[in-house]
Amino acid sequence: MAVTTPNYLALASYQTCIQRLQGAWKTFTATRRDRLRHGEESEKVAEAIVEDIFTGVLDWAKGDLTYQVDFADIVLSRNLQKYLVIEVKKPGTLRLGRRSLAAALEQALRYANAQHIGQVAVSDGCVFYAADVVPGGLRDRVVANLADPQPPAALWWVSVHGVYRPREEPWPAEALLADEPFSAAVQNQPVGEPCILLHRTYRLPACCFAWVADANKPSTWKLPYLKENGDVDERRLPKAIQSLLTNYRGANAIIPESGVGEALLRLARAAKRANLLPPESLHPAAVYQQLMLWLEQNGYGGEL
Repeated sequence: MAVTTPNYLALASYQTCIQRLQGAWKTFTATRRDRLRHGEESEKVAEAIVEDIFTGVLDWAKGDLTYQVDFADIVLSRNLQKYLVIEVKKPGTLRLGRRSLAAALEQALRYANAQHIGQVAVSDGCVFYAADVVPGGLRDRVVANLADPQPPAALWWVSVHGVYRPREEPWPAEALLADEPFSAAVQNQPVGEPCILLHRTYRLPACCFAWVADANKPSTWKLPYLKENGDVDERRLPKAIQSLLTNYRGANAIIPESGVGEALLRLARAAKRANLLPPESLHPAAVYQQLMLWLEQNGYGGEL
């Protein structure tokens, strides 16, 4: 059976993009290393790296990237057409595995749906993943390790002339890993078991917490609300909500104010899933009534 060459490879815009990519990649990687040379860099550094990709490596103008649009970190647009929502995380906190990217993708997808944007991306300045929003989930568009010494040709799919085109074929070599374990091992981990980093006190992975500042530092994980199997923990959930909206046992949860909205939305979705919010619950507990009031005040109403 003859192999057909994908049509986009013959496009002049594709050839121009690849030439630009190859010419700019060495400078980009050097600048990226310099930005990350201190260690423990903030999310702003990752945002700068993402901007370097789109405006230095690819062919977007700086004005095409808009920051903090209705909670979205970056929205990529041109001529009033929004193409891509980009959720940015602190450098070193993401891995190219579905479990590692799940929380960031959940945020990006929420913001994309609110703004009727058909593509999402996440990056921590070390990895870059983009996907098309399709019925029932996401379809891989770009999977790139930004530390790769070779320029990832797949970045064409988020270039000015690639972003609006449907990806013509899956590239197996770039398939997102179904489940990549975190790099840090747990003490006394049984032999043969996947190495998953757990919180020292709660013995839960990062995905069970409403706020995770750094996926590799369990001390930064706050507000446990899910059980290990992913079910809603109805004992811990109201405590987590209360610690954000008022206090729990006299102490508020210590998370950045900028993260409170994100954490409350995650907790609200869990409450909705557990039928603890109206209309599923005819007589919601006081803490869930308070959560509903917060949702209404912030424009979410009963839609989650």
